[in-house]
Amino acid sequence: MKMKLLVSQILTFFGLGQEKKTVKLSSFNMDINKGFQIDNPNIFVPWGIDEKTLTDLFKNDELKHITTGYYTTKCSSLNNLTCMLGFHFEPRKDGLLNELEFFRTDYSDQQKSFDEFQEQFTNAFGQPTNTTKGNEGFNNYEWRLNSIQIVHYVFDRFGPEEHMRIKKLK
Repeated sequence: MKMKLLVSQILTFFGLGQEKKTVKLSSFNMDINKGFQIDNPNIFVPWGIDEKTLTDLFKNDELKHITTGYYTTKCSSLNNLTCMLGFHFEPRKDGLLNELEFFRTDYSDQQKSFDEFQEQFTNAFGQPTNTTKGNEGFNNYEWRLNSIQIVHYVFDRFGPEEHMRIKKLK
């Protein structure tokens, strides 16, 4: 009986004995203080990496170099939130990754965009630490999670502009 159990465990380990179960790494279980999990492509991006390390992580996926210290990619994360993701590297100090910027290429429905970002981030990180009255009819939201600050707000810069960012604080 023990031998049968052992064989079953070995076959299951190699995906031969039972129906193979897909284990999806949930964004909601990530340690945001260590980095950010992108679901598609499946890449964990740790804080404090340099530009070369980021490009190595994306070697098989599309990553667009915008300028020194700034890259973008289209991805999904946080339970299928599909958007553009910008990677900001601290230019004045050591050139290491310290900020992520979530944005869209189409803001034809500003309210829908804002609500979707807010819902996904609240589901992933809980209720915001601070909420204040914002601009253009939108509230300002801030999460403080140890060494991480997440902000979501709209301000008027040639019209309403939405900002959804995660920053690693020193």
